[in-house]
Amino acid sequence: MLTRTIIWAALACTALLLPMGTADAQILEAVGERALGMGGAFVAVASDSSATWWNPAGLADGPFFDLSIGRAVDNRHFEFPAGRDRTSGFALSTPVIGASFYRFALVDAAKAVSIDEVSGSRQQGEAQVGLRSWSASAFGATIVQTLIEGTHVGATLKYVRGTVRTGAAVSSTSPDAALDQGSDLGGGTAEGRFDLDVGALATAGAVRFGVLVRNVRAPRFADGAFTLPRQSRVGMAISAEQAGGPPLTISVDADLRGYATGSGMRRVIAVGVEQWLVSKRLGLRAGARFNQVGQMERALTAGASIALRAGSYLEAHVVGGGSPAEQGWGAGVRVSF
Repeated sequence: MLTRTIIWAALACTALLLPMGTADAQILEAVGERALGMGGAFVAVASDSSATWWNPAGLADGPFFDLSIGRAVDNRHFEFPAGRDRTSGFALSTPVIGASFYRFALVDAAKAVSIDEVSGSRQQGEAQVGLRSWSASAFGATIVQTLIEGTHVGATLKYVRGTVRTGAAVSSTSPDAALDQGSDLGGGTAEGRFDLDVGALATAGAVRFGVLVRNVRAPRFADGAFTLPRQSRVGMAISAEQAGGPPLTISVDADLRGYATGSGMRRVIAVGVEQWLVSKRLGLRAGARFNQVGQMERALTAGASIALRAGSYLEAHVVGGGSPAEQGWGAGVRVSF
């Protein structure tokens, strides 16, 4: 038992100290309706099947069985450069193990040059557009180990198979039209990489503390054209219910280091709240996140869960902000008992 504990601790410390990769990437706030409705302040809250993404150690405090299926879309399509990020997948978990599959599709479009400028034509509305798409499928297996009562560590071993495609197209000057063409790019070579996410969770009465390191190996694809950079985050949550109050949770997360994305550098502070009503048949969420670097995006989020029947939920979230990079929505279903 002592040897296993030492191995887990060394793995977590090593992941925090390794240098960060730099390239465009899927943002951390991409999976889980509860998490996204709370602005991404979820590292210390995660206990359902989305903990396979947000904090593997959180499964130890989860239900006997949890299954979630969802889809999220983030848009940057109001002007060039434009982008569209889509994530879909499912996860299932027990308090000891979990399994997950996530599918990512990211498209970037940058208007390179106006055709009018090259040909001298007076016809308006067309441009040569540079396109790049990244798609990946991630298969994960999660295990959890309890060190002492109230303190858990976990890891998700994942296999990521990704493809990078680049090209150019003639499009109307509409970013939406360019992104539609980018979604249909062919070619590219698929590559597979093994990677690891690690997390820890400690509880003390009504207070929970969590730490997460995603993409420990920072895998690179297509000779570095795309990298999944290391993402490190800490979180704290307070449960009023654990203190004898209503089923209300307040949480805050903070990235420990910045990482590169398609819209620039990112290092986020997030706050969120979740309130359950009507005998826990209705859950309401709100949150906010603040990027401290790059374009300094600000976002407000909201979400809800409605119990269709005991243990079965229809869930959704919306994201809005002062930057096109912080616009999105998602929906899913979850079964928990």
